[in-house]
Amino acid sequence: MLLSVVMATTSTAHLSADSPLAHRDPGEREPVELPSARRYRTDPRPVTVIEHTRIPLSDGVELAARVWLPADLGTDSVPAVLEYIPYRKNDMTAGRDQTIHPEFARAGYASVRVDLRGAGDSTGIMTDEYSATELDDGLQVLTWIAAQDWCNGKVGIIGKSWGGFNGLQLAALRPPELAAVITVCSTDDRYADDVHYNGGAIVGDQMLSWASTMWAYNARPQDPLTMGEGWEEDWRRRIDESPVNIEDWLGHQRRDDYWKHASVCEAPDAIQVPVLAVGGLLDEYRTALFRLMDNAHEQRKSDPDCPPVHALLGPWAHNYPHQAAPGPGIDFIAEAVAWWDHWMSGIDNGIREQPQLRAFVPDSAPVHSDRKLRQGRWISEDRWPSPHLTETTFDPEAAILAGPTELDSTALIGFNGGSWLQFGEAAGMAGDQAVDDARSCTETWRLEESLEIVGIPRVTMRLSSSTDRGVVAARLCDVAPDGSSRLLTIGLFNLTHHSGHEHPAALTPGEPVDVEFPLLALTHRFAAGHRLRLSLSASFWPNLWPSPEATTITVVAAPELTLPVRAVASVDDDAERTRELTAALGVPPTPPRSTIDAGGAPMTRELVADLVARTATVTTVVEDWQTNSGDGLFYSTLERDSYERSETDPLSPRAVCERVIRYRRPALAAPLSSAGQDQWTAGDAESAADHGWDVELRTRSTMTGDAVNFLVTNELVAYKDGKRFHSRTTSASIPRELN
Repeated sequence: MLLSVVMATTSTAHLSADSPLAHRDPGEREPVELPSARRYRTDPRPVTVIEHTRIPLSDGVELAARVWLPADLGTDSVPAVLEYIPYRKNDMTAGRDQTIHPEFARAGYASVRVDLRGAGDSTGIMTDEYSATELDDGLQVLTWIAAQDWCNGKVGIIGKSWGGFNGLQLAALRPPELAAVITVCSTDDRYADDVHYNGGAIVGDQMLSWASTMWAYNARPQDPLTMGEGWEEDWRRRIDESPVNIEDWLGHQRRDDYWKHASVCEAPDAIQVPVLAVGGLLDEYRTALFRLMDNAHEQRKSDPDCPPVHALLGPWAHNYPHQAAPGPGIDFIAEAVAWWDHWMSGIDNGIREQPQLRAFVPDSAPVHSDRKLRQGRWISEDRWPSPHLTETTFDPEAAILAGPTELDSTALIGFNGGSWLQFGEAAGMAGDQAVDDARSCTETWRLEESLEIVGIPRVTMRLSSSTDRGVVAARLCDVAPDGSSRLLTIGLFNLTHHSGHEHPAALTPGEPVDVEFPLLALTHRFAAGHRLRLSLSASFWPNLWPSPEATTITVVAAPELTLPVRAVASVDDDAERTRELTAALGVPPTPPRSTIDAGGAPMTRELVADLVARTATVTTVVEDWQTNSGDGLFYSTLERDSYERSETDPLSPRAVCERVIRYRRPALAAPLSSAGQDQWTAGDAESAADHGWDVELRTRSTMTGDAVNFLVTNELVAYKDGKRFHSRTTSASIPRELN
């Protein structure tokens, strides 16, 4: 069980007015004032862009890349930065890329954005997330970059989500070219807290949703503007041969070798380069920051000179921090440049003396009041584990116990819990938990004084199940004086994993088991007079996929809640440091002028309940579009996910995920000849002959279950010029493994 946070001391507290909270050591070192990494904004280097080039691999596959270079290099060479993801440099991430990679070039770095094999204009077929092939390709990409005339042999990796994952994974393989890593919204453990499982339980609103998204993404064609003749045949092959991820992910329901592969926590000392780990308080991957710091602490015991891990935790969701949603955002590009400056350019800018943890601590606030901008302050901890944190177990006898102790697996609880994976839209955020709390088993502590939490909460409890299996959701909430309940964090747990996630064991009905598991990490400051609440339920749909038969989970003994309590008597104690941190982190500058015009309808979330049939369905819709004025490409996506279940039928849960992706370009430019240049710039397209493009993908994926199996289907239809071009369907029955 991953309970990695090691605090200075352990105590039991009622958290009343006389609770002993130590003050910060007055003799503690003052923050170091770093030389500004914003230097390049006042005197930026000119930038040249190689819009498209191909990186040859040993098996004949070629990866598509875009490269930004300082235009004044001459015969000089510079360090390089790599971002290596499957999301298509020409369209899907083109707008975001313009806010990152040209900035690195202005600061004096080559910056290279590469599509994985089978993605965008790269050839080949993708096989899976983080496959051995993907990592081997990545090693070859690093070698290629380091060998270019414009590179001095040093390469850093940056990436969010997928690119954050494989940045750590490539680092663990110790490529000689790699000098430093910035990993954003990622994890060191693919099983612990990805979009598939949490605590051995299936993440209901992400397992199929993400698989459905990749089913559509992997079928997107190469752009004929860059590929030329043969793009249709290649498109057909992508549709026919791309992986069916849902079958792989559901086919491995325990922490087996499939998930251990590319989980860098399996060998934490393998990474021998400095890592800046960045996360958001509304992002599901935030716990990894604390595990990475814990692992670094363990390494320092035997190797005091081991490379550092620094962590930066902000208020945002699954975003780059300069595009923070919700805010406040920070000048993240300057943070990244400072990291590259020190570790790749040898600039003594004080990075080594920087606090190991910088984190935003939100204040208690009314539910929905801070959807765009969260109230709170920045804090720092010079080292981790911090001497200012105490692992504190809250006394159940001091709590108000309420709600049922027999929890029903079919209860319609959880529809107001928001999305497991959030991108900052209001529709993805959790609402007031008070109604669900009333149907849950709760422990509530009244706080006579403010309370600050920084780290990973955990719960310990004794439970029994009426069947041979069962799942629970544990929520931590901030309850205001008016009774509204704000969701701070959550943890899911499959009770058959009580002895470990590798070897689940069927429960004996009615026989209690002891379980201990972490909730997702958090930072939060409870206001005096608020209440701290732990809520337990056997249902939390659609975040938690339920058991296949009606199950009653009995809370045999009052649960124990353990929190990392940060010792600070008042906000004033941190006031000066907070001001310095806020100033140092800065604010996101005005985005550079972009050739990408992007927008879309706001994400929506709709709940439809039938009070007679006792059924409910929650549906989310996300619609985006963008136009590239450089080549006239219009790109749009529509995602619609529905999750329905009945309170009377344990086998009723059903997920349906639909995707629509369209590319349209007016007659503007002809494809490059396959015998032509291997790289080109935007100006090359202007002189080409007319060529239009209009393609569309429509997909539909479903997931249901019977008593012994999960049932999943996928449908895909591709259109070219408004006519049906190709299609594919799949279906599978996957045995439940005590899920």
